[in-house]
Amino acid sequence: MTPRARIAQPADSARAFRITVLPSKAESYGLVVDETYGDNGRIMTNTVVTTTPAQTGRVLDALMTAVRSSGHGPSVLAFGRDKPLPLDEPSGVRLTLTLLTTQPVTKHQRLRALVAGVNAMSTEETYYWYSKCLGPDATRARKALRTLLADN
Repeated sequence: MTPRARIAQPADSARAFRITVLPSKAESYGLVVDETYGDNGRIMTNTVVTTTPAQTGRVLDALMTAVRSSGHGPSVLAFGRDKPLPLDEPSGVRLTLTLLTTQPVTKHQRLRALVAGVNAMSTEETYYWYSKCLGPDATRARKALRTLLADN
């Protein structure tokens, strides 16, 4: 008997994102941002970025903006949250792009310039840079984006 080939079925819903809180000491938290596809019955996930509590604290404004623009109140993102928090696609792309570009940066002035630069981008620009920053030349694309947004 030969095994049957499984035919891939298109996902019922569009791409979305979700945030999982990673509690740490002193009521701080890191994040895991997952890209999700599918409906509630069958969801495929792909972890895009993981942050430490220090990295999360540096971009808290961008995080709260993403949470609010996805229709949630700011209080839903708390230290003790157990369930993942869903984000809509544009908010998830913008937040992920912010996290990816600011991860290795330690200078506060450069960090603020990067966050402001990503916030100033149009939705189409964020999708373009998101695809570049996760593609085969991701390291080079992230460096190019950091240079473009905060050349100092």
